[in-house]
Amino acid sequence: MTYMIDAWLDRPHPCLRILNRETGEICAVLHEDALQELREQGELDLSDFASCEPATLKELVRNLFLFCYARALRPSLGG
Repeated sequence: MTYMIDAWLDRPHPCLRILNRETGEICAVLHEDALQELREQGELDLSDFASCEPATLKELVRNLFLFCYARALRPSLGG
């Protein structure tokens, strides 16, 4: 399965989606708060998005998926 990153990072409310390249299905979504958290952790390097290296892009997608799953597993606050 191959993925495509659809990132809108220069907006007032940035967002990023990971799509299945073959079907267009949305596999993961990161909104402004999640992207800010990734930046604060030093895990989001905007230069990676401009890379043409398959290994760099594969690692980027992998890390974004891992972050999404880890975030989903956190206990909810105030719950």
